[in-house]
Amino acid sequence: MVEFHQIGEQQVSLRVPAKQDEHTIRSLLNRAYGQSNEGRLIKRLRACGAVVLERMATDRNGDLLGYLALSRVTGTGYGHRLKISCLAPVCVCPSTQRKGIGTKLIQSALDDLQGLGEDLVLVLGAPAYFSRFGFDSELAKKVHGPYAGPIFMALPFTQAGRIELPTDVTYATPFEEFE
Repeated sequence: MVEFHQIGEQQVSLRVPAKQDEHTIRSLLNRAYGQSNEGRLIKRLRACGAVVLERMATDRNGDLLGYLALSRVTGTGYGHRLKISCLAPVCVCPSTQRKGIGTKLIQSALDDLQGLGEDLVLVLGAPAYFSRFGFDSELAKKVHGPYAGPIFMALPFTQAGRIELPTDVTYATPFEEFE
């Protein structure tokens, strides 16, 4: 049985993508970002086994409204024991943006991720948007890697994710295209 959530005026189902959804997801990523980089990224992240969690949002007809993936990030130094992931890519169909679908999709995925014992989540994105989920750019200053600046944020789930910093991190190889 598929569970639907009322988001504004829309009934939305949140679920784990199946193999047959991959083409539709890639198409949505290409439309939402206006390029094919993110579509290639998720294909490569799946291929190298770096995906920790994926979620998609669909309407009652099964049409794809939104998608996100979280992938493994490796810490060193104090952070070598931490389970760290990054939220990327994340998108909502351009025609249904600003209706709460992305918020519901992200919150649901973060809840599921926390249940998997993750210590820390990283994201590159608009602070005004991602801070609503608890992401913090000040904490992210203790995470050293290929990305830095005010749009680089961290969300700790555990005490270890708050205190076993600073750490250097390495993203999965497919992210090298974006460095």
